[in-house]
Amino acid sequence: MTFESEMEKRTQDAQKTVLSCLPEPSGFQKTLLSAMDYSMRSGGKRLRPILMRLSFEMFGGTGTDPSWFMAAIEMIHTHSLIHDDLPAMDNDEYRRGRKTTHIVYGEAMAILAGDGLLNLAYETAARSFDSSAHPERCAKALQILAAKTGVTGMIGGQSTDVELEGTVIPEDTLDFIYRLKTAALIEASLMIGAVLAGADEKSVSDMEMIGRNIGLAFQIRDDILDVAGTQEEIGKPVGSDAKNNKTTFVTYAGLEGADREAKRLTGEAVALLDACAGRGYHSEFLRSLLLSLAERRS
Repeated sequence: MTFESEMEKRTQDAQKTVLSCLPEPSGFQKTLLSAMDYSMRSGGKRLRPILMRLSFEMFGGTGTDPSWFMAAIEMIHTHSLIHDDLPAMDNDEYRRGRKTTHIVYGEAMAILAGDGLLNLAYETAARSFDSSAHPERCAKALQILAAKTGVTGMIGGQSTDVELEGTVIPEDTLDFIYRLKTAALIEASLMIGAVLAGADEKSVSDMEMIGRNIGLAFQIRDDILDVAGTQEEIGKPVGSDAKNNKTTFVTYAGLEGADREAKRLTGEAVALLDACAGRGYHSEFLRSLLLSLAERRS
């Protein structure tokens, strides 16, 4: 099986897992549920659920099934995108080639759809306790999910980003924003997969650092694509960062410097993954996936 064909299969499997956890749009709150459903079905690579599944498989693929947490991490990611697109944030009209949620359903309903998905994520993750023979692993995974997505993780990074919008952000502060706003969810995905499979603390820590490096590289690649990509490739208008007077890694390093840094960070992540392989934990597809992210065009 080629990398492309396996990636397509993994994406389809993750999509099926995620969508199976969505409630049917009905009842008095049907419009809210429809807005949540619209946002979750708007495409995307389902990268974070895939990373979680691959990490779980790498550390044995037994224990607590990660499906509930896979759905939860994608709900949280989608919640963040809905809110990022709002007029008070990035004010974007397109996401993944479709109209953004607030354009279709209105600003108030988009805010509620984001809130709904965030709450549904934790409700979904908690369902793992119902069938797990290892509730302690579920508890640890839930702690990671909450920490990496809350004020010490993704939302904390978003708040700093919003507060400093329109200013020249110092490079160390930009690194802080990237680590929390983007890398934290990728860290959580890899860590939770390892925890649910029963990996030791050293391995979980290694997955956190792999996720951090890949997350930083991923965000830098986003910065590059916002300048050098096309709307067809990234699914929304390019130049959004310039329009919002945002400081990015490209601001400091230029396109070539940003590309070098993304590749350097990816190389460090792959080196850590290879060290895990030296201890008997190996995933060739995960390795290939990490390398592919450094060259992505969407």
